[in-house]
Amino acid sequence: MAAPHRFFLFDDPVARAWHPFALTRPVGELLFGTETLRARCERVFGIPCEGHLAGDALRGFEEPGAPPCLAAAEPADDGHRLVLSSRFVAEEPPAAWPEGPAVLSAGAAVVGVRMPHDTAIPPGFATARFPESWPRVAVGGRLLASTWELMAANRERLRRDGGRFPETALPAGAHRVGDGVISVAPDAVVEAGVVLDTTAGPVRVEAGARVRAPCRLCGPVWVGPGSTILGGELAGVSIGPGCRVRGEVESSLVLGHANKAHDGFLGHSIVGRWVNLGAMTSNSDLKNTYGPIRAQVGGKTVETGLTKAGCLLGDHVRTGIGTLLDTGTVVGAGSNLFGGRMPPKSVPPFSWGSGGGPGEYEIERFLDTVAVVMRRRGESLTPGMRELYRRAFHDSAALRARAALSTDS
Repeated sequence: MAAPHRFFLFDDPVARAWHPFALTRPVGELLFGTETLRARCERVFGIPCEGHLAGDALRGFEEPGAPPCLAAAEPADDGHRLVLSSRFVAEEPPAAWPEGPAVLSAGAAVVGVRMPHDTAIPPGFATARFPESWPRVAVGGRLLASTWELMAANRERLRRDGGRFPETALPAGAHRVGDGVISVAPDAVVEAGVVLDTTAGPVRVEAGARVRAPCRLCGPVWVGPGSTILGGELAGVSIGPGCRVRGEVESSLVLGHANKAHDGFLGHSIVGRWVNLGAMTSNSDLKNTYGPIRAQVGGKTVETGLTKAGCLLGDHVRTGIGTLLDTGTVVGAGSNLFGGRMPPKSVPPFSWGSGGGPGEYEIERFLDTVAVVMRRRGESLTPGMRELYRRAFHDSAALRARAALSTDS
């Protein structure tokens, strides 16, 4: 039987706890390797995703190239639709589709279901009980458990993704180290003097991107479309579309349209969309004791299981000049950090300032700034996204109040 005609991604309770990103975007729109989790599923399964089933909190989500967030999956023409976990990293589709409903599994993990249009989607796939009559169908891939796992696995994902790109000629005047794949899109620019080191993995520079000298790209590295690397050394990184990056960046993901135009260290971190890092903003990704790193996420202590874990910065975070971020710091979306002091390791969404404990970033003032920032890049803040941010501001009020009480005490 042919593949389903309709395909949706589902944010289960685990995905909806992926702070700080899940407050303002569906998990399927997170970058992993050289593409978003959603785009990877679309490519592997050969079906466009029609929407994210991510809950009422993300109503109004709009981003160029991304499907909307929906309240429910639309019925399929043949009576079935495919619903996959947004945390699923797809690699191989089923060898054959069955005639009716089916449960999709990658190893021991349940990652999706092909189901009748009138069947309710269970709260989660991994622990859901499906009818015994529904066959189990094997697919290739893995289910991510946390944002920290996504960060830690990204370097290896980049290495594997490199095989999808064709080898191209070494750009004129650039220097090659190693015998790995160098792939530069026809209308990308790599200036003379740039060092492309493929000893540990491939280097891919996408259409419209520019890599300025002096700079060293140590693979695996992916520079997304329209991004500019202004100088420094990048190693094991995914740089999303429309970014401006300079300095030392290691084992990190930058989702897109971020500005790190100055020197400073960024390591083992994930940077949301439209983030602006002030000059010399740097983070720590290793404790002096070399011990495991804990993080405060959503008011709870999380064991990352990692000895190298930097920061997670939500969408539209901004830092002032010289901002320092401790190991395992999580900064909520819409926060503006400044004041010359190291902020807490857990910064609630829409926080204002750093010294003495952050205050609250007034929502309409935040929206005015976002509109200016996006307009400078030729994009606009849509009415739907304005309402989404207002809703996120309201929903995160308790976190800010709790942080204020903690500071006062």
